[in-house]
Amino acid sequence: MANYKRQITKAITFRILGTIDTVLVSWLVTGSLEIGAMLGGIEIFTKIVIYFFHERVWDKYIKYGLE
Repeated sequence: MANYKRQITKAITFRILGTIDTVLVSWLVTGSLEIGAMLGGIEIFTKIVIYFFHERVWDKYIKYGLE
């Protein structure tokens, strides 16, 4: 269970950084902070889920780089 908690925490903190990046890039591209914030708000949830399952698949099935 501790492994799940670590992976969930990693997913959330990674997404916070990723969302800040998405907001800033969207703002630069569109010129609208409102649109940037809206896109960041949507993607934070979808990408947490994607990252969590990606991490679980790698942990369980992909042994690349492990000794």
